[in-house]
Amino acid sequence: MAGKKRDYYEVLGLSKGASESEIKKSFRRLAKENHPDVNPDNAEAEARFKEINEAYEVLSDADKKGKYDQFGHAGVDPNYGAGDPFGGYGGGFHGGMDFDLGDIFGSFFGGGFGGGGSGSPNRPRRGEDIHLHVDLSFEEAAFGCERELTVPTIIDCEDCGGTGAAPGSTPETCSDCGGRGVKQVQRRTPFGVMSTTATCDTCHGTGKVIRDPCKTCKGKGKVRKNQKITVKIPAGIDDGQTVSLRGKGNAGQNGGTSGDLLVSVRVRPHAEFERDGVHVYSTIYVSVVQAILGDELEVTTLDGKVKYTMPEGTQSGTVFRLRGRGIVRLNSNSRGDQFVTVVVDIPGGLNAEQKELLEAFGESVGQSAAGKQGFFDKRKKKK
Repeated sequence: MAGKKRDYYEVLGLSKGASESEIKKSFRRLAKENHPDVNPDNAEAEARFKEINEAYEVLSDADKKGKYDQFGHAGVDPNYGAGDPFGGYGGGFHGGMDFDLGDIFGSFFGGGFGGGGSGSPNRPRRGEDIHLHVDLSFEEAAFGCERELTVPTIIDCEDCGGTGAAPGSTPETCSDCGGRGVKQVQRRTPFGVMSTTATCDTCHGTGKVIRDPCKTCKGKGKVRKNQKITVKIPAGIDDGQTVSLRGKGNAGQNGGTSGDLLVSVRVRPHAEFERDGVHVYSTIYVSVVQAILGDELEVTTLDGKVKYTMPEGTQSGTVFRLRGRGIVRLNSNSRGDQFVTVVVDIPGGLNAEQKELLEAFGESVGQSAAGKQGFFDKRKKKK
């Protein structure tokens, strides 16, 4: 069959009945992967990009999606399979009946069919979002920062004001389609002469004709320009989260709003800290003497060095909390805590005198009994 297309759900990698959010998420991912700007020399990617956009245009519109779910491609595209639908019948009914197929489908679907209504080529259309990544240090993510980014953005041509026509001229309404972007096409079928709609080949579906194109944008009405945009990264942002700047994406069509600039954050690991939500985790190494007698420690935090009094008899693996030394909660002034794990550094390479002193100390505190192997005797056997 001429005009055969893939199932729109299959194009977006979805199952029938997918939710609105699933459709949008899949479209954004696939459109980004197959965008012509990302694949300038790949004709297949360009064709795939057009196929993805066509599928999304239908499935993102509740009315069109309902028609597609019920009738397939025929419910949303009057030209689907129109190459020679009744070719096997030979001649057939050649006269007498002349009716508009759009009127028939309109009575079933409750509205216009083809290029009219919400599908008008001159309707405002929102611009595409721009996706970027920014790398941050652990501290920048914790306390927030500002970054000036160079963003390649599609904007309205300044010379023609986005019309595509040379200064002093304006686009003309297409005389062939009357500005609708589609034309009526009549075909003889066994049931008579049927009228369907097809994209106007004069204006290519735009509804307008530019006689004198703008030299700067070559009639497109849009140009690509690198723009400097300052992005404020909020304190407490985490790896993988995104900052959204509304209206800083690509320009819309026909007066439609611009897309958004979406800046995803990648946080570099820290040499001393690990993060879990708003809490920070670190390790401090102390000597056996410090662990036994206690000591005033200098602990490294995001705010610098702070004093902490470690009690005597602290065991290795003990965790103490420094309240309010963690990460700022997003959109809040409060902070998480820092949890510090104590690791007792056991010395090695003791000489005989040191071992005797340590054994004597052990006996004095009841940790070494006569007639039993001492700690160092056990170590000798293992070697």
